[in-house]
Amino acid sequence: MSRTGSVVRDTKETAIRVEVDLDGSGKVDVSTGVPFFDHMLDQLGRHGRLDLTVHADGDLQIDEHHTVEDVGIALGQALAEAWGDRAGVERFGDAQVPIDEALTRVAIDLSGRPYLVWDVDAPVELIGTFETSLLKHFWESVVANARITLHVHNVSGDNTHHVFESVFKACAVALRRAVATTGGGGVPSTKGVLQ
Repeated sequence: MSRTGSVVRDTKETAIRVEVDLDGSGKVDVSTGVPFFDHMLDQLGRHGRLDLTVHADGDLQIDEHHTVEDVGIALGQALAEAWGDRAGVERFGDAQVPIDEALTRVAIDLSGRPYLVWDVDAPVELIGTFETSLLKHFWESVVANARITLHVHNVSGDNTHHVFESVFKACAVALRRAVATTGGGGVPSTKGVLQ
């Protein structure tokens, strides 16, 4: 059975297309018009071993906020579509990923209950022209629309690029582990549902 999700989101602010295959090989095709964000999404697909397509055309003449937020919404919806009722998945996943001096710990629960714990302090507020505060908002949007619990704890890091690269890689690895199929056909919950 195919575990894929596809979402098109068109608003007055953005036009977004996201496709995800949970059983992919890490093939990534990303173009949002926001270079640093593209780099982070590339990490998510490659290290999550997701086939990930993200194309976005947003109102970048204003700023990057709407593009980053709407990609998060669409990605969360595509992930939710891809895993359906979550039957047969591991459900929980965690990872610790170092990038040089930076280390981030992440835990994911495909709980059906959106909750984000974000313990990430960026040493600087801008990477080039990209506002690093948008990355928390991106994950808030993913969590709300995928209906997952996500804990992100950056343990160390002096270089902001390294900090966020370790965040995205750790999220990718934890997600890969959470969506892994267990061989059992049921929903991994004593309630019988994850919602």
